[in-house]
Amino acid sequence: MIKQRTIKKTVKARGIGIHSGRIVNMSLIPAEANHGVVFRRMDVGGKLVRAHNAFVNEVVLSTGLENQGVKVSTVEHLMSALSALGIDNVIVELDSFEVPIMDGSSAPFIFLVQSAGISEQSEYKNFFVIKEEVRVENNDSWAQVSPYDGFKVSLEIDFEHKKIKDSGQELSIDFSQQSYLKEISRARTFGYMKDVEMMQRQNLSLGASMSNAIALSDDDVLNEDGMRYHNEFVKHKILDIVGDLFLLGSNMIGHYEGYKTGHLLNDQLLSAILEKPETWEIKTFEKEDSPIHFYSEDWQKTL
Repeated sequence: MIKQRTIKKTVKARGIGIHSGRIVNMSLIPAEANHGVVFRRMDVGGKLVRAHNAFVNEVVLSTGLENQGVKVSTVEHLMSALSALGIDNVIVELDSFEVPIMDGSSAPFIFLVQSAGISEQSEYKNFFVIKEEVRVENNDSWAQVSPYDGFKVSLEIDFEHKKIKDSGQELSIDFSQQSYLKEISRARTFGYMKDVEMMQRQNLSLGASMSNAIALSDDDVLNEDGMRYHNEFVKHKILDIVGDLFLLGSNMIGHYEGYKTGHLLNDQLLSAILEKPETWEIKTFEKEDSPIHFYSEDWQKTL
């Protein structure tokens, strides 16, 4: 049977908090089987917030969690990395209310987990298997999941910007064919420089800079190093989706499709799924008959 995973040792990192602009210290700590991903806020006495859709409280520009007044912001890039590497159980210690933004992608978190090493545990790994289609709509935006033997994300974005249009706004990734680590993990978040400057005048997004995002002018990319992928914009949106879906509590087996989606729509979709228990089931798999092959290349490299 496929086993649960944690990391082999504690690893630490520090980076800028995109909201506060202050240095955030983060530690990833091994956790026992069936523990899940749990955030521990050391600046407020070690209070805990579980990484699950039930605790989502923030969906504007990023995904945030809250439990009994204790918040953790901007979790999606770390969650995306943990999902991609199959990490079921880990404690994430923070000395601030936000996960550090690092370079605006999930690649630094991938590196951190790989540096810690990955350990298989004694308990069987649970998968969240989609049995029936679930769809949510918001004006002309929509997102849905449907049954699929593996994990696939198909997304179309729609931005009125020359560089984004030219780079391609539609992409489908079947993770049995393409590697998350190679194709998705380095894609950075993006935004208009004028919007960031306006927010910073209001003491918002104080940590945002060209070192942790793709900065857009009205018609160009302002970063001197340019793009990491020719279609980095839509790839980053897929990176976000992988992280948001992991808030189901387990790796999903199914096909996510969306048009003009964001954290709000992803949260609405997850809530709709969880409200309909007949549309999903939790399963364990033998290695031989598992749709886990969708992550096999990335997962095997990390053991």
